[in-house]
This record gives sequence, structure tokens and C-alpha cells, in this order.
Amino acid sequence: LTRWSEPQRRYHTPTHLTAVLDHVDTLAEHADDPTAVRLAAWFHDAVFRPDRAENEERSAALAERALPELHVPPARTAEVARLVRLTITHDPGPGDTNGEVLCDADLAILASPPEAYAAYAAAVREEYAFVPDEAFREGRSTVLAQLLDLPALFRTPYGVAHWTDKARTNLTAELELLRA
Repeated sequence: LTRWSEPQRRYHTPTHLTAVLDHVDTLAEHADDPTAVRLAAWFHDAVFRPDRAENEERSAALAERALPELHVPPARTAEVARLVRLTITHDPGPGDTNGEVLCDADLAILASPPEAYAAYAAAVREEYAFVPDEAFREGRSTVLAQLLDLPALFRTPYGVAHWTDKARTNLTAELELLRA
């Protein structure tokens, strides 16, 4: 929790962690190993420096160091690290139910009501306040376009049914604002 409360964070905070864990609970029946997914949720943004590109890798490496100290079996530790690394692309392979649950839980914010989505987008901008406006618009537009280009934003049956349309509406609206 200390890591999640670091001063450079505006979106990637304990509130985000709690939301992801809540969404994992909603989706848990879809996962092969819900415990590994919950552990991966705890670690997925444990290392977060907005000015660095290796956050997911460093978070996965942290899990690989910390979990054995907690007597988590090697296979589950490896799965947690794999899942954390999967949050780089949010694109789990076919049949990767653990990956589907973690990615859906992490991206569920995209399907928020418009005011909550606007608060999320504003918090992300605050995390990247050091980036000039034009560069941020270009970078954020690229991220949003990549998400919209995924074969499916959500992979779990619940995510597909409950979050896809809302998320696509929010992403499209933000992308239009950035490009205006």
C-alpha cells in the first residue's frame, strides 16, 4: 500500500487497486486461478513511475522477489509475474482465463459513467503533468487508438456483456476531444 500511495500517483492509487480487486471478485468464476489473479492485481502497478516505460516489468520482478518470501509456490509466482507483464498490452491469448480476468478488471474503468471516466482521464493527465500538452495528446491518442483496435476490449463474458459498449463510447469521446 505504501507503493500505491506514492506522491507521483494520481490514478494508479489505492483506489485503483481496490477497484481492480473488486472487479476481479466480480469476474473470479471465469479464472482458472483467482488467487493468482488477485495477487497479480496487487502487483500490476506496484512499481509506477510515469516517466519510465518499464513499470510492468519492474512490478513483475518485484512479485518474483516478494512472493517466494511469502511461501507462494513457484508455479503461482511465475503465473503472477506473467499476468503482471500481460498488462503491458492487455491482450491475453485465446483461453488465457487468468489473463482475461486481470485485463478486464484493470480496464473496467473505461466503462465508467461519463463523469467517472472524465475524472479517470483527468487523473491520468495529472500523472503525466510533466509531458507537454501536444506530446500528451499524441501519446494518449495512440494509447486510446490501440485499445480501440484490440480485437476485443474485454474478454470475459461479463466484461463483453456489461462493459464493451460503454468503454468504446468513452474511448471514442476522449479520442475526439484530444484530436479536436
